[in-house]
Amino acid sequence: MPTKKVIVAANAHVYLIDSLIEKGFDVISVPNATDTELATLLTDAHGLIVTTRVIHSNMIDQAPLLKWIGRLGSGMELIDVAYANTKGIQCYSSPEGNSNAVAEHAIGMLLSLLHRINVSNEEIKDGKWNREANRGTELAGKTVGIIGFGNTGSNFAKCLASFEVSILAYDKYKKGFGNQQVKETDLQTLLKEADIISFHLPLSAETKHFCDESLLQQMNKQPWLLNTSRGEVIDTKALVLALQKGRLKGACLDVLENEKIDSLSVQQTQELEFLNSRSDVLLTPHIAGYSQEALYKMAKVLLEKIIF
Repeated sequence: MPTKKVIVAANAHVYLIDSLIEKGFDVISVPNATDTELATLLTDAHGLIVTTRVIHSNMIDQAPLLKWIGRLGSGMELIDVAYANTKGIQCYSSPEGNSNAVAEHAIGMLLSLLHRINVSNEEIKDGKWNREANRGTELAGKTVGIIGFGNTGSNFAKCLASFEVSILAYDKYKKGFGNQQVKETDLQTLLKEADIISFHLPLSAETKHFCDESLLQQMNKQPWLLNTSRGEVIDTKALVLALQKGRLKGACLDVLENEKIDSLSVQQTQELEFLNSRSDVLLTPHIAGYSQEALYKMAKVLLEKIIF
């Protein structure tokens, strides 16, 4: 019986590579392969593993023997899943593997913003020792609204449990998840009552610019805003306007609409410069789910889905 070939076009934990080999697969690791190189390798491949690479229908057509595509991470918007399914190709993701990392990162960003940790640290580097100007705000006692209660949203709620906060959660496609710590609610109530609003949504045609000017205007308590999901969930232009008009107390963003910093449009450059100029905005480069532990756990979760 011929050896089945698996292409790993991603920076993956060695556990994934070793486990596939132990299961009898011929593994070719090419994290930096060009699309042309990958298309050539896929002509006789049984499986494909990716992270942030786009896998469109033309690429899938180059892989007549392909049985499955695995995504190290959450969200399948970069893979043409519907087309793959028409070819009998199963598609898997591993959001369970990095959901805790995302939740911890969101907590870290939020605490840094509330207590002005990042700002005051930078001031000290400049020789400034400003105590009164950097008086913080406690998380305890606040109402936190979670939009999207899947793997990351529910883990964010778990991380919040010890902070003595009230948690409201809304999920259009999930019901009956409320418990002693989390109150399931509708979107309008959440927007009206939350002091802090955190987005944990996959990217789709439905969720692109989910947080637009209209939604921001419905936020009643001048909240702090968090986004560790996908950049396009928030309309950056609307976010900038809301910050300028004082509708928000601040924002923590691990993601941007365009994360290719060297290819920003004029408008995107201006928006990023504005965000960077604000002491009430904290940005990180899409690293929320990039912990060392998540790298291993995503590999483990994915293997369990496609092999074991």
